[in-house]
Parts: sequence; structure tokens; C-alpha cells
Amino acid sequence: MTTAPTRPVEDFETVLHSPPGAPFGFRIAVRGAGAALSFEVAGADPLTGSAKTREYGLPSREHSSYTDFFEALATDFGSRLPVGRRPPPASATFEAPYRALLTSNLAPGILYGYGDPAVLRVEGRDAVDGAWYYLLATSNDAPDSLPIIRSRDLSEWEFVGFVFPGGSKPAWAAEGESVADYWAPEMHAVGGEFRVYFVARDRETRELCIGVAKSSSPGGPFDAAPEPLMKGDVIDPHVFVDEDGTALLFWKKDNNALWPGRLNDLLRAHPRLTAEVFPRREDQITASLVQTLWPWARTLGPMEQFFVQHPVIEAVAENFSACYERLKGLSGGRAGGGEVGDAVRGVLRVMRTPVYARRLSPDGLSLSGGRTKIIENDQPWEAHLVEGMWVTKQGGKYYLLFAANDFTTERYGIGAAVADSALGPYRKLPGPVLRSTAEWTGPGHPSVAAGPDGVPRLFLHAYFPGRLGYKEFRALLTVAVSFGEDGLLFR
Repeated sequence: MTTAPTRPVEDFETVLHSPPGAPFGFRIAVRGAGAALSFEVAGADPLTGSAKTREYGLPSREHSSYTDFFEALATDFGSRLPVGRRPPPASATFEAPYRALLTSNLAPGILYGYGDPAVLRVEGRDAVDGAWYYLLATSNDAPDSLPIIRSRDLSEWEFVGFVFPGGSKPAWAAEGESVADYWAPEMHAVGGEFRVYFVARDRETRELCIGVAKSSSPGGPFDAAPEPLMKGDVIDPHVFVDEDGTALLFWKKDNNALWPGRLNDLLRAHPRLTAEVFPRREDQITASLVQTLWPWARTLGPMEQFFVQHPVIEAVAENFSACYERLKGLSGGRAGGGEVGDAVRGVLRVMRTPVYARRLSPDGLSLSGGRTKIIENDQPWEAHLVEGMWVTKQGGKYYLLFAANDFTTERYGIGAAVADSALGPYRKLPGPVLRSTAEWTGPGHPSVAAGPDGVPRLFLHAYFPGRLGYKEFRALLTVAVSFGEDGLLFR
């Protein structure tokens, strides 16, 4: 496999033009000076049609800076306004009894809050010792990776440490600011010890991989396996240990990181298809802008590519089913033959994000048997992805909780499915079962543990309203839940 491109580190200037045939033509000069960027954009005024040129500065390569940039483009050139910069929908009246557990960073090394929270209840050695709740969370590119926090009562929390403090990262994993991505850790008791399953990027290829680390204690120290447990753009590992001790690894194939690039390749090469994929004028302008930037953007690292493509992702996710059907129509219609048809079908193949499961070895350090497909994004509210899953057995039934839609917007929410077996088949309940409220935005990535009173509790993350995006703070919330075959009751 070839090494993935990384962003330029030296000062540069490049001039880009929209491909002939694009619905809207732009000339964009991109200049880089260290971590800062500037863009000189020339195009048509959306009201008068006359030519205009505007300059924009990005003080950093972070998601918020790119969102500022696209917000300004929307004002100046009529492209779509980023979802995170729109007022909340007037119809957003959903209410949920969320209880906030952690609303600020508990220790200096915790930089981004408690995204993708996994809570494990660890029973004490005896009745006097009592149980501890251990929380692990995403740390993105922080120098210290994957914080461990614990609590006796879910009210008072204490910082334990990190799975991988600085200087102790897995040898196979990429490291550095805006390069490393340590995501979605879970800790489980497997094989008589504690195992942490996590996501990181491969040092050479930058592909997302699932790793595993082991310790005799839930507080560590943890030793990482010398190689990933699984490679190939896979994320969100979840381990379910059944009553007979059988352990299954669930994971998501991260196709939603692939289709935006393939779509931009398609529209850059065949720009006249843009209007057929995006009927709305503002989306055509947005797609034309991103097409223009694409030859430069594809040289960037994975997350920065996501920032540049995010407006197009939002345009697709707004009505994913309709966009999927338009592309499907192109694949079999007049554009369906030859190179164009092959390219369209290549986009369609990765617009579903399947979740798979596979048996773990008794020690939890290797895989055995074949994989089973569990679910994929096939409901309108889920848009372009399902992810962040957790399986719990309640009342003889297996419940799969999962997140869906765009994690940086208020559309992100939690769904549920039920089955008679851990490997399914799963029947999805009408969803989402939890979504944004006036107080909390983008709830997602659930885990389940029995509370101090024995009642199952769901743990999840959410943003403060108006503060959404990659590496923005996510709070830890909880809600009590009752499981029924026809639905879930939260209280």
C-alpha cells in the first residue's frame, strides 16, 4: 500500500481553476505560510452575476477555521451555509432526561472532553470494596492519548491517567498534532485481564486501524500489541462478552471517509454531472467551489481533507436517500456506460457504511472465524453512516445501540435495534431514539452499564449548542433506560 499524502509544511502558492463545464466557475489562489492559509477567490456575485474577488485568511488548519471560511463564502458567493452556523430548527422540540456528568476537562492533558465515551463497571473484590465505573474517551491528536477516569457513584470523578501517556504510544501508530487520531477506546475484561480496544492511524499509510492493549489492572499501565488487530479503514471497535464468555468484536468499515473523495473525483472529471447530483443552486455553487479546490485538497492529510469536503458532505447528508437515488439513476442511465458509469458505481459502493462482527480469541488479542454483517445505513435519518455501536443483553434480547448521521451537526443521534442473537439479524426500532435538545447537540456513541441502583444507564457524548466540530469539547451525559422489544424508555 502506498503512503498517504500529508499536508505541505513549507510556504507555497497554487492557483486553481474550476473544470470546464462546472455549473459555476471559480479561480482560487491558495497560499500557505506555516500553519496559516489564505484564499483568493474569484467568481460571480450571486445577486448581480458580475465578477468579484474576495480574500480570506485561515489562522489555523482546524475545522473551525474552515467552517469560518465556508460561512464567508456562503455570504459572498451564495454557496450553502454550514449547518453548524445555522440557527437551530424551530421544530427542534425533542426533550430527553439527559443528566450531565462531566462538563469540563478534568485534567490538563484532557484537551477535547469525552467524545465516544465507553463506561465499564468493574466490581470490587468484595462488598466492602464496592464497584468502580471506568470511563475511557477519544483524545484525537492530544500528546497524551485516551484518558481514563473513574467514579464510585457517577457524581464524583477522579482522573486515573492515560492508556498511552506521551512517549508510550504504539510503535505502529502515527503521532503528532493534526496527524494522530486516537479514537473510540473501550475497556473490557477479556482473558482474565483488561483489554483496551482503540483506533489509531497507521504510521505509514495513515489508514485507520484497530489496536489492542492489555493490563492486569483497569488503571493500567497498558502494553499495546506490536501490530494492529485489524487494518483497512476500520473504526469504532466494540467488544461484547456474552454470558458464556464468548467475546465478539464489532467494528465499522469507514466508507464515509472514502465516498466524498470519489464523488469529487467524479465531478472534477465530469463536472456536467454536478447539476444532476445537486439540483439546488447553492449546492451546485458549493460543489463547484470544492471541485476547484480538490486538486490541492487531495494532497492534505485525512482530517484536513474532511474539513475541505465537509460542505459537500453536508449537502449530500441533508437528503441522503434522494442523492443516492440520483447517483443510482446516473449509474444505469445515459451516464451509466463506460468510464463514467464505472466511476458512479465506485461512489455508490462506498456510500453504505456496514458494521461487522467477528469472534475474538479467548485472550482477546486476535480474531477467529469469519465476519458477519450486522447493520448498515439504510434509514433516512441515518444519512451517510452508522457508527459508535454498543451491544447489551437485556431480558433475553440483544440490543444494538448506535450513532448515525453527521457527528458535527445537530442531526447526529442515537438509534437502536433488537435481535435474538448477538450476531443478529437485528431489527431496527423507529429512530432516532435520542437526538438533540435545546440544551445538548449531537448526542452519540452510546455505552451501557448498570447504575449504582442496578438500573441500566446509557452513557453518551454531546456538544454544547453552537460549539460543534472536530476537536470541539464534548460533555459526558447519562440517562436511565428501560429496554423493551418494541422500544426504549428513557427516564
